[in-house]
Amino acid sequence: MIMILRRLTAASLAALLACSAALAQDSVPTTVPGASTAPAGPELTLEQCINRALARNFSLEIGRYAPEIAKDGIEIAKGGYQPQLSVTGATGGNSRPGFDSRSSNLRVGVTQELYTGTTLSASSRLDRNSSDPFTVGALNPAYDADVTLSARQSLLRGLGPEVNRASLNRAKIGLDRANLDYKATALDVIQDTENAYYSLAFAREQLAVRNFSYALAQRLFDEAKIRRDTGVATNLDVLQAEVGVANARRNVILAEQSVKDRQDALLALIGQFELDSAIGTVRFAEVSPATPVFASSYLMAKQNQPDYLSSQAAIEQFKLDLKVAKDDAKPDLTVGAALGLSGNNGSGQDAFGDALDRQNHSWQVDFAFNYPWGQTSGKARYRQSLSSLSREQVRLKQIEQNIELQVRSAVRSVETNLESVKIATLAAKLSEQQYELEKAKFDAGQSTSRRVLEAQNDLESARVNELQAKVSLQGAISTLHRVEGSSLQRYSVTLT
Repeated sequence: MIMILRRLTAASLAALLACSAALAQDSVPTTVPGASTAPAGPELTLEQCINRALARNFSLEIGRYAPEIAKDGIEIAKGGYQPQLSVTGATGGNSRPGFDSRSSNLRVGVTQELYTGTTLSASSRLDRNSSDPFTVGALNPAYDADVTLSARQSLLRGLGPEVNRASLNRAKIGLDRANLDYKATALDVIQDTENAYYSLAFAREQLAVRNFSYALAQRLFDEAKIRRDTGVATNLDVLQAEVGVANARRNVILAEQSVKDRQDALLALIGQFELDSAIGTVRFAEVSPATPVFASSYLMAKQNQPDYLSSQAAIEQFKLDLKVAKDDAKPDLTVGAALGLSGNNGSGQDAFGDALDRQNHSWQVDFAFNYPWGQTSGKARYRQSLSSLSREQVRLKQIEQNIELQVRSAVRSVETNLESVKIATLAAKLSEQQYELEKAKFDAGQSTSRRVLEAQNDLESARVNELQAKVSLQGAISTLHRVEGSSLQRYSVTLT
């Protein structure tokens, strides 16, 4: 019995010496042999990612076309009130036995519609007639020329600039809304880029934690084999340690996959077809411990939120539509006046000279009245416009309430995640101390490899939870900035 005790004591001393030698190494390896690690290249800051995304993101590139299309819509709306030039002409002849005649005419006119509901026009006509044989004493060829000026004014429907400029004003508001939609897309891209950036930072930090845990598991496995060879540990201890190494290795492989996936996700946001590009070091930003204030965030959201501002602009568009629909329900009453000067001579120049000398003149005053019986379609369009306006006004109230809810939720999320980071950090420190204590007990022969593995797993989970808490905090801050609509100002971005 004494000999057995002496052998056990010697074996224990040998195991402790081996463990002490392992602990005395310069450092514990933190990477798996052959495993990928975070690149040691230059740091890629979040601001650089944002700038690249705003310059090369597909969603933003697509969104840039909407303001251009809306801008051309303004020119289209102006088209009806720009001068219209018209030119018409014809030539022909008539032949029969013993007689031949030819005629031609040309008319040039300009028409201008005004926003007051007035239509002005000026036109000139030149006709030429010739015959063979010709009548003695008659002009052959004969030229008839005239100059006509006319004006027509709407007195009921279409009267005044407010109605006639409605389509132009609606197009201008449409451009504002298109810019707001583009701003919303930019805010979404910034938020997506922030989340992708911090997700990659989390994935790389998680890979480092998994590698560190793998190294600890490998060292525990090596120590367990030494202890078994010296008679202090059993084959079960070695098997448990070996299983711990396998599980740690699996976690490393999964973490590597996560790093690659999240790197691709970030590259897809900040570039085009650049998935094989290298991404330098990324890191978590320092977060101010100050909690956001609901009142200021809510005010900022109402001032900057594109959806809210776009709904306000839509209401103005629907008000214009309502005015137009109300105007369309009126009878159509117009009055017009025209003055014409004409001349006849043997040449075109002389015919115009006679016309301008006012040798022959004509005038006309007229009116036109139209009123669809019952006006059922006009009244229906008015009701439609009124319902559309009321619907958008209710929608604006809904958006305002949603903004308040979103701001309240985002502020609470930031507050909660600030506390979660503090708690997760304390939990990670506690798990580290518990692991070190359990490992020391194992080295002294007072614990088992299974309990050390459990402490190691707890430490790994605590560190990953700490990283997850940091990611959640960054995501909550990003969400708050998106709800506030303040991301562009925070990154000093000016959309063009």
